[in-house]
Amino acid sequence: MVLEILKEEKSVTQLASKHHINYSELLKWKKLVLEEGFPNVFGDPKTEALKTNHEKEVMALYQKIGQLTTQLAWLEKSPGSPDP
Repeated sequence: MVLEILKEEKSVTQLASKHHINYSELLKWKKLVLEEGFPNVFGDPKTEALKTNHEKEVMALYQKIGQLTTQLAWLEKSPGSPDP
């Protein structure tokens, strides 16, 4: 169906009527394909898994940064630590 839209042999209105799909939905799919490629239109499971893993890694790194920042602040305030 998206290929039919890209071929532009029929109008989007005709294709929406033919396939019983909302006109604006077809336009959204066309825009996604043109901007991002086919896998992103229907949600590529591999891409979604990579994105989820990436988000988990980022959160873990933010937590580590927070921990190290807190430790550094504590060490800087500890008695006997050199003045900056």
